[in-house]
Amino acid sequence: MGVLDIARIENPEARAILCIAAMLFAGFLLTRITKKCRLPNVTGYILAGVVLGPYVLGVLSPQVTQRMGFLTDVAPALIAFGVGKYLKISKLRENGRRVVMITLCEALLAAAVVTIVMMFLFHYEWPFALLLGVIAAATAPTSTIMTIRQYKAKGRFVNTLLQVIAVDNALAIIAFSVAAAVVQAMSGGGSMKTLDIVMPLVYNTILIILGTLAGLLLKRLITPTRTIDHMLVLAVAIVLIIAGIGALLRVSPLLACMAMGMVYVNRGGDRRLFKLVARFSPPILLMFFVLSGTKLNIPTLATAGLAGVAYFAVRLIAKYTGAFIGSAISGATKETRRYIGLALIPQAGVSIGLAGLAQRILPAELGVLLSTIILSSGLMYEMVGPACAKAALHLAGTIGQMPENGAAEDTGALLEQFSEPSNDSLGTVDENAKSEEQEDNSVELS
Repeated sequence: MGVLDIARIENPEARAILCIAAMLFAGFLLTRITKKCRLPNVTGYILAGVVLGPYVLGVLSPQVTQRMGFLTDVAPALIAFGVGKYLKISKLRENGRRVVMITLCEALLAAAVVTIVMMFLFHYEWPFALLLGVIAAATAPTSTIMTIRQYKAKGRFVNTLLQVIAVDNALAIIAFSVAAAVVQAMSGGGSMKTLDIVMPLVYNTILIILGTLAGLLLKRLITPTRTIDHMLVLAVAIVLIIAGIGALLRVSPLLACMAMGMVYVNRGGDRRLFKLVARFSPPILLMFFVLSGTKLNIPTLATAGLAGVAYFAVRLIAKYTGAFIGSAISGATKETRRYIGLALIPQAGVSIGLAGLAQRILPAELGVLLSTIILSSGLMYEMVGPACAKAALHLAGTIGQMPENGAAEDTGALLEQFSEPSNDSLGTVDENAKSEEQEDNSVELS
């Protein structure tokens, strides 16, 4: 029995309130420690979940965390909506061919190599290997962005890096959605019928169409006269509707929510909306990552040890190699070819969201194993990521040197896409509305 087993509290209202309070407070406290170690907040949230989970203090029992499973749909949906913001066509056109080529090579090579290694070296079943592989495509931008800001790095290398990071997570979400649909369709084994293959694909298509229509609807609803409070209410409500329909159809809401954000921003939607959603999201994302930490199965670490180490090393090598190949094919500079792969190593936020969804699809034992590999390797990636990003920026000559004409301004604009809101009140957002129309702020992907 844990120090405080919230599940044993008879009053359900008190139990729910104390559960939420414990997650928020523990997440905050652990970030005080990780901050001193120059690690991202996500690392602290995951560690808080480990501490509160059944293998340390036992504050949050499995019975309690199971009832909070809706966070596995809500948090990734909010993240995906923010990812859609980065897919601004006008921005991608400027350097699109090179960015797309680098992203395709580094993301798809990582997915393919991890899948092959898990299938043929560790002899895991193909659904497990495929889902783990597509999750390997995702990159967490926080460590890299923090390093860029810290050392005031600017230049075309940095601009390309930021654009690759923006497209990378979108590609990971697309790949996961397709893989999840295939795995679900073929889960029937020998008794599988044609309908079993078609229906998940149909449901995914329907949800993507709904997400596209939701983006158009959101653009019509967010008018210049709309108050910022109601802007936030409408955006969150529509994201939750898409996530709820996805849960009802048993398909991932990620692609639909990403399409919603993409359509909204490309139709000229008010960019302040993404800042407002970013202000609403932190407690939900914190609880989601703490909840993920409680699922880190400590005994399974011993079983998954070799596979986890292989995943960590193989993904790292594949990311670097893929980025090098993509840079060479697209005619990127020598610095980009050699060093951009170093800055694409971190993995946390989006990958953890995908792991939570994958755990539902796989059998219980394999789901726990996949979640354990992603969570444990995510912690390791976030520890080595900042050092690798710093090395990449230094070796590429972007620290302490004058960038080419126009490159500094481009870097500043791109960094704004990844910035966390800096104002402390929504009133300030309203007062600065005119100036913020020029900004491209969005939720920070951890």
